[in-house]
Amino acid sequence: MLSDAELDRYARHLVLREVGGRGQALLHAANVAVIGAGGLGSPCLLYLAAAGVGRITVVDDDTVALSNLQRQVLFTTADEGRAKVEAAAAHLHALNPHVAVTPVANRLDAANAAALLAGHTVIADGCDSFATRLAVSDAALALRIPLVSGAVGSFDGQVATFRGHDPALPCYRCLVGAAHDRDAQSCAEAGIIGALTGIIGSLMALEVIREITGFGESLAGRLLLYDALGARMRTVRLPKDPDCPGCGPRSGRGSL
Repeated sequence: MLSDAELDRYARHLVLREVGGRGQALLHAANVAVIGAGGLGSPCLLYLAAAGVGRITVVDDDTVALSNLQRQVLFTTADEGRAKVEAAAAHLHALNPHVAVTPVANRLDAANAAALLAGHTVIADGCDSFATRLAVSDAALALRIPLVSGAVGSFDGQVATFRGHDPALPCYRCLVGAAHDRDAQSCAEAGIIGALTGIIGSLMALEVIREITGFGESLAGRLLLYDALGARMRTVRLPKDPDCPGCGPRSGRGSL
């Protein structure tokens, strides 16, 4: 049941045949975990809260720095030095008081991933570490939770949805294997065009909403690529790797 204020707030969703009252009720009942409240997490969180996702868990162990504000649009100058998850919870509540936000000021790793992510409807991962991404992927696979993953470079980005527990669909490890963090240039060293994170983070939110409400065609099994220098976007198929260390038959994964 939606209040009169909620009916007014979500009116543009309710008139969509592909969403409507049923879709809005599904959003209201959903529990979404967002890993990382940075450049990708910021727009993703804003649009999920605006859409009326009932419960959102934000996982990030960082604090707000002035250098974040060029792209992390969830925060303001007054948030400098504040824990990102605390600032995020406050701003999301101000945007939509009908959404319950749980801040988790911990770094997610292989040891705590399953406990932090259990019970969620969808997981959105926009963190900047392969170690964390693989921990999220393995937990999502074992928990049978759809995973929406986004990543950016200086002028390029990508988004994909992974449902590796489906025998016909790939998991995140099918794409990256056993990738590990390299001693490469960081975002601070290489730079990044700020609005790019808004594009990719918003696409992540759109795919989370799609997974919850079921409108259109899922991005599962495909990778969306965006080139900001050439103003081009394309989608490529992602095959399931039969030898995948995550979801392959010899992986031993898929259940906790």
